Amino acid sequence: MEPLEKGTLVLSLAGRDKGYLLAAVGSDDLDRVLVCDGKERKIEKPKSKNIRHLKVLDAKLEEDALRSNRALRKALAAAEGENSGGN
Repeated sequence: MEPLEKGTLVLSLAGRDKGYLLAAVGSDDLDRVLVCDGKERKIEKPKSKNIRHLKVLDAKLEEDALRSNRALRKALAAAEGENSGGN
């Protein structure tokens, strides 16, 4: 599997952050992705997760959303509102 692009949205399927929307910010190798949410996992210290424990979404964040933790939280909240679609 090829590495994810920076800013790709993913949904955690396993672990303490199960069900959380996260942003991919890099990769350790082909099987691990560095993810953050701007709150529990800051951009400065992303979490390394196995790609099998993530659902890759079709959405991607703008580069501006990754400039600070605050901007990332706002972008993820907006994306989560779009993905829920009024359920």
